[in-house]
Amino acid sequence: QAEEKWDFVLVSNIHEVGSEKETKRKKFLDELSKKGFTIKKIEDKKLFYGVRAPKQIFQKYQWLLRNPDSRLQNADAPPDIPVTTRIRIVNFILQNTVTSDLEKLHDLRKKRVFEAAFPLHEKEEVREFLTERWARWRDIFSQQPIEKIRCYFGEKVALYFAWLGWYTYLLGFAAVAGVVVFVAGITVFNSSQVSKEICEATNTTMCPLCDQKCPFWLLSDTCTYAKVTHMIDNEGTVLFAMIMAIWATVFLELWKRQRATVVTDWDLYRWDEEEEELAMELINNLQHEPQQYQHSYFRSTIILLLVLVMIAVLIGIAHGLVIYRVVATALFTQSDLEFLREQANTMAVITGAVLHYITIVIMTKVNRRVALYLCELEKPRTFSQHENSFTIKIFTFQFFTNFSSLIYIAFFLGRINGHPGNYVRIAGRWRLEECHPSGCITDLFIQMAIIMMLKQTISNVMEYLVPWINHKLHKKWQRPKKRRVMLGEEEEAEDPCKRQWLSNYQLSEVNAFSLFDEFLEMVIQYSFTTIFVAAFPLAPLLAFCNNLFEIRLDAIKMMRLRRRIVPRKANDIGIWLQVLEAIGILAVIGNGLVIAITSDFIPMQVYKYTYSPCMRENSTGVDCLTGYINHSLSVFRIQDFEPHTKPGLAPMGLCCRYRDYRNADDYSYTVQFWHIFASRLAFLILFEHAALCVKLIAAWYVPDVPKSVKNKFRVRKHNNLRKELRWVMPQQCRG
Repeated sequence: QAEEKWDFVLVSNIHEVGSEKETKRKKFLDELSKKGFTIKKIEDKKLFYGVRAPKQIFQKYQWLLRNPDSRLQNADAPPDIPVTTRIRIVNFILQNTVTSDLEKLHDLRKKRVFEAAFPLHEKEEVREFLTERWARWRDIFSQQPIEKIRCYFGEKVALYFAWLGWYTYLLGFAAVAGVVVFVAGITVFNSSQVSKEICEATNTTMCPLCDQKCPFWLLSDTCTYAKVTHMIDNEGTVLFAMIMAIWATVFLELWKRQRATVVTDWDLYRWDEEEEELAMELINNLQHEPQQYQHSYFRSTIILLLVLVMIAVLIGIAHGLVIYRVVATALFTQSDLEFLREQANTMAVITGAVLHYITIVIMTKVNRRVALYLCELEKPRTFSQHENSFTIKIFTFQFFTNFSSLIYIAFFLGRINGHPGNYVRIAGRWRLEECHPSGCITDLFIQMAIIMMLKQTISNVMEYLVPWINHKLHKKWQRPKKRRVMLGEEEEAEDPCKRQWLSNYQLSEVNAFSLFDEFLEMVIQYSFTTIFVAAFPLAPLLAFCNNLFEIRLDAIKMMRLRRRIVPRKANDIGIWLQVLEAIGILAVIGNGLVIAITSDFIPMQVYKYTYSPCMRENSTGVDCLTGYINHSLSVFRIQDFEPHTKPGLAPMGLCCRYRDYRNADDYSYTVQFWHIFASRLAFLILFEHAALCVKLIAAWYVPDVPKSVKNKFRVRKHNNLRKELRWVMPQQCRG
């Protein structure tokens, strides 16, 4: 039975005898035979080659590294090596075997000499356990068997699920805090003084929202919108933003401790990836010479310029979304439908968010191709360097794809649009959007809510359905018929390997970046959960619910719908940790800017403590925000409209109001504007410094490595030194 276990399967089309592809295939298989590989051929609609490495390869690996997989007492003992290690070594040799034409397996696959190469899902106890106890929807609240995952998929996959489980666990606490803040906002839905003033402003006439035939409107018409805004934008938002900045730091520090404990149990805490790579290079080719580290400033400059060009393109796409919102608002305000006219801004925001999601889906594929191309130009020395370089580039591109539009809404919407009589226009025709008199934070809330919900519903459904449908179609179209199995001159009517090989081939293909895609999806979600969380307190709750399903979805895909991923050894999550730390810093900056610029928190506080009735008279029984709305609206004379502007029927008075702090005579900024501007800047500096100090204190307070791990290494060193002394003392006595 052991003889029928195969490390890898290569799949090829049946080529004509003597053709170039057939010759190249034979040369590659001959090279494997020279290295002692056993090769078995099964002929069906395609050719399947099972390959099994000789025992000597694994003995060399264990001898060179003395790694924890080693169970050898001497060089002649039979090898006892984990299946994951076997697959990893065989995959390395297959990928680095060179034919006489100087071609590797990667080149042969590009030329369609081989169609696929994959390890097998074995019928073993670990797989049965994972299939029944892990890759099931009913186990959604169960703890993950990380050790079993490691035994079947290797350390890198196990660390991904350990990280995802830990992230989801701590998201639960952030979700509770977000729900509390959101519910607290609901309690002030009808009691906010600012909302009351808007709802009672039946005599406040606002300037038209567009240039042609748009009517003047009453501020009280937006009563509900104002209540929703102040349900989101309240004092609890500031506290929650600070809590999430601390949470992001505590999460990473606790993960570092969790990771140290896990990899110590695996005896991989001080594992050296470069040493393992060199060992496998020598096992594959004893004459191998190590590649030297190289750096080209010219190549790096070219790549940097290309990255900047790509970022400029992504920002340009965000500008396109802005133009859509501007044009859509203008069209909706002139629509024949009363609902569209009344809700023009809201409909523009909603449809713009859906269009933004579609843009994200399309540009994700484009970003991947561009990032891979740039990595090829960079020519990294090892696969790990290639993966790190690719990670930085694709995350940078994805960040701008996902957040450029949100950055515009949060920090520029309603602030660069000018004022009545002197609007900033696109192509001299369409004027930029304005914020609602109660603020722009609701626009950001709607945008984030729609994108997160679409990403977590449509994207996850497609992520599951596409491999599931492919799996079902493959099973239907490639149902096994009677085949011949050829082993030299012998023929058999039935072979125990054929069904297993065919069933594995029918599964969806995986590649070196399959796990990378899962990490990228979660890190982008982490960005949404932390960077603009002040505007969307429910983001942690949505992420928490999504991740409960994501863990089982990924498990089902790996166990049932995809070919077995090639195991990779690792002792951390790699460069993703640095990416997460960078996001933590961006979260502090982003939330500080949202509160200082997007939110009306600062203008309200300035009014409350400087201009409110409480500062001028007896405040008994008077809400200190009384009069805030009137204070925050400027006056515009109707006769000062631009000549081509044709608003609707003019109001009884000669003036209309708009959101800004400008003088009524020359429309210059008032003293209040500069007062609020200075207060925003001061708050931003204080908030970010306070949050960063708390982050540093939290990072210091929670050690990266638990004392138990340090003590375990100390005891191990002590025991090793004692053994050395026991061996030396008898030698000295005999001397």
